[in-house]
Amino acid sequence: MIIKKKEFPNYKKYEMMYEGRKLSMEVGKLAELCNAAVLVTYGETVVLVTCTASPRPKDGTDYFPLSVDFNEKLYAVGRIPGSFMRREGKPSLPAVLASRLIDRPMRPLFPTDLRNDVVIACEVLAVDRDCSPEIPAMIGASAAV
Repeated sequence: MIIKKKEFPNYKKYEMMYEGRKLSMEVGKLAELCNAAVLVTYGETVVLVTCTASPRPKDGTDYFPLSVDFNEKLYAVGRIPGSFMRREGKPSLPAVLASRLIDRPMRPLFPTDLRNDVVIACEVLAVDRDCSPEIPAMIGASAAV
């Protein structure tokens, strides 16, 4: 049997108007190995948010190990590094603040006795100058969890 086109039986797309722009969320097509993945498009800004949790609790921890990563690369705004510095380097201060803005409201929503590793990764794929990527990342993180 030859598969010509992959089918996505769990694919769903949700759209709404938010502040005069179209906000759409696509679920079930990307990052199939994650527990949840949401592709959020707001205007021309596109953010892929994935959420993964470990199957078993971590031994010896007395806290909830939640990790939020907000990655914005230079290719998202159309710049490719080409001089001596070819790598992206460490996250910028706005990226660290965006990951904290996502982490702080999400942490109380989990059960207090949960000890599984949970990782929320927000990858900025494209940026519109009028729409900052932090807002779609927050919406996508809520939808993925």
